[in-house]
Amino acid sequence: MAIFLGVDVGTATTKAVAVSSEGRVLGRAERRHSTSSPQPGWFEHDAETLWWADFRDCVSEVVRGLDEPPAAVAVSGIGPCLLPADADGRPLRPAILYGIDTRAEAQVRAMTERLGEEQIASTGAVLTSQAVGPKMVWLAEHEPAVWARTRMFFMASSFLVHRLTGRYMLDHQSASQCSPLYDQPAARWDTARWSEIAPDVLPPQLCWAGDVVGEVSQQASDATGIPAGTPVTAGTIDAWAEAESVLARDPGDVMVMYGSTMFLVAMTDIWRPSRQLWPTRGLRPDTSCLAAGMATSGTITEWWSRMTGAGFSELTAEAAQVPAGSDGLLLLPYFAGERTPVFDSGARGVLAGLTLHHSRGHVYRAVLEGVAYGVRHNLEAMREAGAEVDRLIAVGGGTTGGLWTQIVSDVTGMPQDVPRETVGASYGDAMLAAIATGGVSEEQTRHWNPVQTVVEPDAGTAALHKERFLRYREMYDVTRPLIRGISGSEN
Repeated sequence: MAIFLGVDVGTATTKAVAVSSEGRVLGRAERRHSTSSPQPGWFEHDAETLWWADFRDCVSEVVRGLDEPPAAVAVSGIGPCLLPADADGRPLRPAILYGIDTRAEAQVRAMTERLGEEQIASTGAVLTSQAVGPKMVWLAEHEPAVWARTRMFFMASSFLVHRLTGRYMLDHQSASQCSPLYDQPAARWDTARWSEIAPDVLPPQLCWAGDVVGEVSQQASDATGIPAGTPVTAGTIDAWAEAESVLARDPGDVMVMYGSTMFLVAMTDIWRPSRQLWPTRGLRPDTSCLAAGMATSGTITEWWSRMTGAGFSELTAEAAQVPAGSDGLLLLPYFAGERTPVFDSGARGVLAGLTLHHSRGHVYRAVLEGVAYGVRHNLEAMREAGAEVDRLIAVGGGTTGGLWTQIVSDVTGMPQDVPRETVGASYGDAMLAAIATGGVSEEQTRHWNPVQTVVEPDAGTAALHKERFLRYREMYDVTRPLIRGISGSEN
């Protein structure tokens, strides 16, 4: 029996799993970590004390409990990120995180004006806080001493691969989120734009997520306990590894990830441009996706738990007693701006309809419903882009308890498949490692994670949610200028 190791570095947690060739989880380890926010709108991770330290700790714990060493390793992590490094791959500052970090808004606007939104969209995604290119320009303008020494750049997965193998590479899926540096239809770096934006930075070699790119070095083996010579795959961004974990592979499949942020990945038949979403390449050649991400979702439930001092099980039980529609409460979940499909970093949360009758359970249900309306908004944007939306597959910590998934199905009018294993991206990493080394065929992995339950929508709430979704859309349009005036926020 072969064993495959998968490790994922998330926004708040690093997880490692060891999985058998039959898909059975043989060992798990987890480490929680915090995200640094040195200024409003800035979000950072330290690669040494967080990414690499967590990886070492989790992997060492899992490997010690195995009867035999892993046959291959695959990693994933948050992204797209910008970790500048010197010519030897040493980090020069903490990594600037994905779209939740909005420090480069001025650079986004300037670059869009210079290059033209139409031209940018023809080869990739429109520029937003998610894009790596503007963050490079921000670094050059605001930290010139760091930028002058920058010769490489990493994301979480590629940094770990470099530590394990010495290889400087990036998978196509991650690279396709480095707008405007990557030509998505051609599946290659845009050398002209790279020379303009980052002339002294070496573009990483492009690989596909499941490619074996190297072997664990002796130094990395000593640090982690993984035997030297163990094959290592290219890895990818966590949401796509999570989609792999629940077998979202075919056009029409949409992964809905319930986490700190809600993230959706739709598999598409062809590359489809969109100005409301993030078009990306997939994990394999000739595959494409449309991705959507909300800036806050699970983080709002955590905020309300802290505010009330109540645990999630208690809040969920109270919210379950509140009827659909939250007795007139309606929430915009834009507590940290919003990413897709509105791309408004200046948006803010709104809770409308409060009366003295409402309880903390009402508010909690309104939070869950507000996020669900955001999911529906993104699904509609996918359809507008020409993508099929045939099947929703739910994954992530928010699937536990059942209330949130039920509300999302009620609001969207679509059933959701909930697989047996919802550990997430690390499980998808192990799956990719198994396929990459030939230990298991791609077809065989389709039996690794069968559907355990199906959440069916309540047809009796369809009309109510249709009406409230229209109000949700209207509330953003109406409150946007007011919010900008109150908070002084800018788009």
